[in-house]
Amino acid sequence: MNNDFSSLRMFCHHVVRKYGGFQGLSEEQIAREFRAIYFNNLPLNLKRLKTVAAICAIELKGLARMPGSMRGYHDVYDDRTTIYFKNGDSSSGIQNTILHEMREIIETLAADTNPGYTPLRTAARHIAANKFASAVLLPEETFRGKVYQTGLDVVTLSKIYSKSCSQVLLRMGEVLQGRLFFCAALYEPEPDSETAWKVSYRTVSYNEEDPYSNFRGVDGFLPRKGSPVLPGSLANMAIQRKKAHMVRRISVLDDMTDGGLTAIARPLIDPDAGTVMVAEVILLSHDGHVLGPQIDRVKPVMVEHFHRHI
Repeated sequence: MNNDFSSLRMFCHHVVRKYGGFQGLSEEQIAREFRAIYFNNLPLNLKRLKTVAAICAIELKGLARMPGSMRGYHDVYDDRTTIYFKNGDSSSGIQNTILHEMREIIETLAADTNPGYTPLRTAARHIAANKFASAVLLPEETFRGKVYQTGLDVVTLSKIYSKSCSQVLLRMGEVLQGRLFFCAALYEPEPDSETAWKVSYRTVSYNEEDPYSNFRGVDGFLPRKGSPVLPGSLANMAIQRKKAHMVRRISVLDDMTDGGLTAIARPLIDPDAGTVMVAEVILLSHDGHVLGPQIDRVKPVMVEHFHRHI
């Protein structure tokens, strides 16, 4: 790596020189520059990321306990920057924390290196940092290719990339946006309950060129964050029987004239804990062939038809 990038401030100067500023840049663009400069587009791992932090004069410290529900934070004292992460977190979690905090640092420095730039406020900065971390860890082009190769299989992608199912699911929604109607939900048990499950993460992408892909007007039909698992639902079948289930056709309109949807719900089984989560993917029926590699791999139980019910 060139010594010209031995601090995140220098990285910000590079972005300003190349793009004229941070205004209007997507997290994909910022992440692409970051990977090219600091990783030479090589695969990212925790060791390499720690080396990048050291090159940028950022100290990393693991803490046994974090304030509140935080997974990490950073501070700057006497021009020394420190990123704190949670001891005992997974390698993937620590990588995500470091990149998240680096992006927040970049946002602060952007205001210094980019005259006239208005930095993001707290909530927007947090969202941007999450997207940046995912874009660095799961590069758009190669990750999208794997999404199709696995048949949109959240569980398999999580294992391939050693990332959480939640991060993989949300990233899938980003890289498929504008290409495919796709709704995915992650169901997890509610704390302190052996029977109640709900949607913990959810994402949707749309192909605006496909007139059949807009199901936004079907109020309450698609799973939403916080929605409970209902008896008789596809997710409930996967939870109860500990096996992937797929419904070939879900009719949405009462007159049955719509092309309908198809869905697959795949459980993640822990040998000791049983079913720990279920990943559900919903597509237009005429895009169902995209699920082929996942169907071949997990051989789901086939359910012929649902009506306004998933």
